[in-house]
Amino acid sequence: MIVEALDARLDVAIRWSGADLDRLLDEAHIALVDRLVHLYRAAGWEVDVEVSFSEWGERGSIDVVARRPATGIVSVNEVKASVGDGQATVHGIDRKARLMPAIARKRGWACRSVARILVVEASSTNRRRIAEHDATFSAAFPVRGKDVATWIRNPGERPVSGLLFLASATGGSARRARAGAQRVQRASRPS
Repeated sequence: MIVEALDARLDVAIRWSGADLDRLLDEAHIALVDRLVHLYRAAGWEVDVEVSFSEWGERGSIDVVARRPATGIVSVNEVKASVGDGQATVHGIDRKARLMPAIARKRGWACRSVARILVVEASSTNRRRIAEHDATFSAAFPVRGKDVATWIRNPGERPVSGLLFLASATGGSARRARAGAQRVQRASRPS
């Protein structure tokens, strides 16, 4: 194959119903973000969403940043409606957590320690994908499930690195509905 001969990589993108797929994925993502924000705020955290950064040439945004000014704990939260590339997911949250002290300093936030939380839509597909690579995800995020929720309610003085499955507020997922699907009737022919 030409790609192999060039020692290259072929990336294929599937497009479906124009922007509708993006909208569905965004709706699942924002529903999870909304649920996570409620969880943190109910536990007394200060919360910011889509915190953008540009540090040492690295740019991006953090889905949810939760802060406990009294303890200086800042929680970096990566939210995934679907789990794609596990390595990129782990790398992404690690990079954001590493940059968080500098991001916090620029925003005037106290940051003595950084927690890393991966929040994933609680679907059977996502659970299976995480389970397929459990050694990697367990090494990166050793605190799981209700232990993460308990930590959010009562973090004490220590940060954690955890994985939390959450059902979106709507309980749906991107595959539940087909956007753009409409019934089209043929025009009747004049008699």
